[in-house]
Formats: sequence, C-alpha cells, structure tokens
Amino acid sequence: MKTKPIVWSIAGADCSGGAGIAADIKTAQSLKVELCHLITANTVQNSKSLVSVNPTDVEILKQQVATLITDKQPDIIKIGLIASSEQLTWLCTLLPDIKNQYTKVNVVFDPVGSASVGGKFSNITANDLIKILPLVDVITPNIIEAQQLTGINTSDTDQLAQAICALGVKYAIVKGGHQIGKSAQDVAFDSTLNLFYRVTSARIDSSFSHGGGCSFSSAISAFLAHGYLLRDALAQAKAFMQQGFAKNGDFNEYYGAFEQTHWPQDKQFFPAIDADIHRKYPTLSAFADIGTTRGEQKLGLYPVVDSIEWLETLMPLGIEIIQLRVKNKSQAELDNLIEKAVALAKNYHTRLFINDYWQLAIKHGAYGVHIGQEDLLDADLHAIQQAGLRLGISTHGCYEFLLAQQLKPSYLAMGAIFPTKTKDMTGQIQGIDNLKQVLNLSEDIPVVAIGGINEERAPDVWATGTDSIAVVTAITEASNPSEAVKRFQRLLF
Repeated sequence: MKTKPIVWSIAGADCSGGAGIAADIKTAQSLKVELCHLITANTVQNSKSLVSVNPTDVEILKQQVATLITDKQPDIIKIGLIASSEQLTWLCTLLPDIKNQYTKVNVVFDPVGSASVGGKFSNITANDLIKILPLVDVITPNIIEAQQLTGINTSDTDQLAQAICALGVKYAIVKGGHQIGKSAQDVAFDSTLNLFYRVTSARIDSSFSHGGGCSFSSAISAFLAHGYLLRDALAQAKAFMQQGFAKNGDFNEYYGAFEQTHWPQDKQFFPAIDADIHRKYPTLSAFADIGTTRGEQKLGLYPVVDSIEWLETLMPLGIEIIQLRVKNKSQAELDNLIEKAVALAKNYHTRLFINDYWQLAIKHGAYGVHIGQEDLLDADLHAIQQAGLRLGISTHGCYEFLLAQQLKPSYLAMGAIFPTKTKDMTGQIQGIDNLKQVLNLSEDIPVVAIGGINEERAPDVWATGTDSIAVVTAITEASNPSEAVKRFQRLLF
C-alpha cells in the first residue's frame, strides 16, 4: 500500500553531493515524500568548477520508466538537467503518454542550464526547450534562466512569469535570489486564474547554497504531491529554503551544499505576502479587537446562521459570537434583516458579525463584519475600520492566512477543516495538521476553525488550541438545535 506521495526526479547526479539528484533525495526525505530518481547524466564537479557532463543513454532511461511505472506511479514528475537533445525528444514523448495514463500527474521543471560554479551542462538552447514547455505544469527558473527562456532582458519578474506562461506553461515561479537588495521575492503567475502570488523573505548571506535551486523545485514538487495548492506550496517552499539558509547564515568562506532541514513550522522563516490588497492599503492600522487574544480560547462556539429566527433561537443560549450569513435577498430585505439582527445582538450582548454586507453593517452599527478572501479588494477596509467595526477574514491555507494576518484583522477564520455541505471546497480541505501549522504562524489574532466540524470531530479540533469553532449544519440540521449548542458549549469549556 502506498503510504507517501511519490515524486519522480529526472535529473543529473552531482558527485560533490550538493545539487541534482542528491538535493532532490534529501529534500524529499525532509518533506515526507518518496522519491524515485532517473539520472540523466553523471556530472564531474566540485565547489569550484564543472569538469564534465556524461549523459545517460535514453534506452536506459526508458527501461527505468518501464520498471517504475508498474508499482511506483508518480504524483509529480520533477525534471532537472536535460543533458542531451535525445533526452529532450524522449521527454516530449514520455510526458504526454504518462499524463494520458495518469491524469492527475503534474510536471515540475527546473530549467537547469549552467552550473552555479560556471560552465554549461549541455548544448540545448532556450529555444530548444520551448517544445517541452506546453507539457510542463510548473516551471521554477531564476531571473537569468527566465530571461533566457523568454528572450526578454528585464528584471521585472511579473513580466517574465507571464511571458513564460505564454509559451504554454500553466504556472511559472520566477525566483528572486539573483535580485540585488536585502530581500528576495519569488513571483508565481497562475495562468489558469490570471493571478500573481508573491512571497518575500529577508536575504540570508550564506555561501552554503549549492543545490539551492534544485532543492526549491523539489520542495515545490513535494508540497504539490501532498496536495497543496500552488500558492501554499510556494509559501511552504520559501519557508523551507529560508530555514535551510539560516542553518549556515553568514558562512561565506566555502561554497557548500544547501542544508535541507525539515517540514517548516517556525513562523520566523515564513515569507511576507505581497498582494494587491497590501498595495491598496499600505499603512492600514490594526482593527479593533474582540476582547480576547490568541490562545485564550474564550470565544468557544461560533454559529453561522442565515435568518433572524436562528438568531432569536441561539442568542438566549449564551453564545459569545455569532455570524449572520444570508444570500439571495433584495436590498430592502437585507437592510431590514440586518437592522433587526444588530438590535437583537445588542440586547443579548452578543458579538454579531455580518457576512459580506459591510455597508449595511456600518449603517446599522454592527459589532463586526466577516469578509471572504475573494471579496477583500471590493470592500472598503478604511471605512470599516473608521466605523469601529471588527473584521473577520476567511483564509484557506497558509498563503491566505499570512496574507490576511498582515492586514491585522480582529480574527482569522481557517478552513475548510473537513469537507462541508455548505460550500464546495474541493482542493482546499485543510485538515487538523494544516490547522496546527497556521496556529503556529499566528500572532496575537484569534483563530476560528470552520468547515465540516461536528460534535464527533470537535474535540480534535479544539485540542489544537484554536480560539473558536464555527459550525453551520451541526446546529441547523440538528434534531434539537438548542441541545446541540449546549453539548458544544460543554465540550469547548
């Protein structure tokens, strides 16, 4: 039985142990994936020079594929050094065959052209590589490699990433390690959604970087193999690299191998997110708090309901916090409903958050407003803040969590922890482990866990230390909602 995701690495061997297959194996082991390697070349190199590259015969690579495919089917195929034109031709045939047979396989390509110590690995040109790009899902060039692939002489990483995707790649990640300055920003462009993801970390001055590019692309491969979305794989891989560089920070007398460490958990190594919302609000101050800080677990149960009748049923039960989430109402109906809800909440001294309708929440003096990640740019955060309303933000994974945390809201909601009946969260189910990770990344802002949480699952969720558990159908579909609330309340205190 397969117990770990499987990554195939099609790359070169480095006799000095820093780059290529060696880096891939160490990264895979650190990030809990099984790695199968198909060696494209045996290279002779050390920390000072590349001496020779000895390509593997394509027939041997074909035999390895035929053998592996019977019991080690890949989740991800990671490609590094393509050492000959024959290998390039073979890959252009192999990849469509595998993708047709195993439709969920993704291909990650690290377009290795030159050794970091100098010297070219093969005579394959950037123009030659263009033929493989439509078969690639994710590509991870540095700025120089991106310039060579696109023929564009610019340091604008947004432009380079878009230009690469125009050549047929779904997702392009342009690494910023060659940038000048105290920080390094990696930029990913998702051509399927026309979205940019940007992660920035402080530059760590270390010469123990041999195999860093290979390790980054392998880390991206590993996180994708575990089922992470591109944006979360990017943030995780950036943190993995940062903690590896930190192991040998300020060592510059010897060109050593990048050090692969472990699954990233420490928030000091996670990147800052540079999103459009941060550019819109560069100096946004913290939103009003909700009377508790991270880790106190004072909020308890957080029902999310869709009518005034539910508010009237639940508020008398001693609910600390509740959300009104209504859809498909006219403006007049919404205005009337929110006005009544706010008055009711004030009567029971309950923290009422209005989902989405921030203008009406301001108009009627609601305690707070909850906004989904996708609606942040359309909301007026300054107006919400100036009105004294609290702000809750939905997040789905570590990238969005870090993005939203930088806005300093009143609380952060993380989900969906489990599959839910109320919303299709395909590809964004977080689970307990991801919840634990973002709790490690959180600062002083309370965290609410949401999505598919019922009475059976609630103890495990609460044991993570989350500050609140939001529920919908666990109450609204209960045979006796009031008794269900009381059982949750006993469990969470």
